[in-house]
Amino acid sequence: MAQTPKFGRPLPDWTPPRAPDAEVLEGRFARLERLDADRHAADLHRANSASDAIWNYLPYGPFGAAAAYHRWAREMEGSTDPFFYAIRDRATGHLGGVASYLRITPSVGTIEVGHINLSPELQRTPAATEAMYLMMQWAFEAGYRRYEWKCDALNLPSRRAAQRLGFSYEGTFRQATIYKGRNRDTAWFAAIDADWPPLKAAYQAWLAPGNFTDAGGQIERLSDLTRLVRVSDDPGLKG
Repeated sequence: MAQTPKFGRPLPDWTPPRAPDAEVLEGRFARLERLDADRHAADLHRANSASDAIWNYLPYGPFGAAAAYHRWAREMEGSTDPFFYAIRDRATGHLGGVASYLRITPSVGTIEVGHINLSPELQRTPAATEAMYLMMQWAFEAGYRRYEWKCDALNLPSRRAAQRLGFSYEGTFRQATIYKGRNRDTAWFAAIDADWPPLKAAYQAWLAPGNFTDAGGQIERLSDLTRLVRVSDDPGLKG
């Protein structure tokens, strides 16, 4: 007996979102500014110079000379995919990292966050977390259906960060690419538009002033809040 074919949920009112266009994304802890080599490169290079290890899983860098980093920033500042932001920690006024939207496909509503490079001074700060929240917020509120995070499967800090931020693990693509002469198996994570309302509430609860002690320590962990939203956890992080 022939089976009736099954199809995905119809989307009769689907309207493709616009491409990223925000020059600034502003929060309480972080300010994301469209990358501009002349305004940003010197401060970013200063922050990046504290550790070459931050470039380990990126296809470029480290940049020993400020001029070399400036050239790279000049190449990236006009790109629309990837679309780069410089991340400013409002507590210090300094720039401490970059992140971008990439693989931007408005026709089907998918967008990825990547090229994330946070200097030691920005890592593990409220500004770093809020930067990721601001980018996710823009994407979903612009109308994207799917927001992706991908990383080298050996990059455990990135995998932990994805899970903490509320991305659900979707699998590992073996031998997905080659960079710096090395194989890369790619771990895939994503959040979808149905996840966004509870994720937004989780971020807002974590970022609220009442969630921090006078010394700046967190009271409730973001991972405990997003755990309630994720549909799948990364098995490589258990134990």
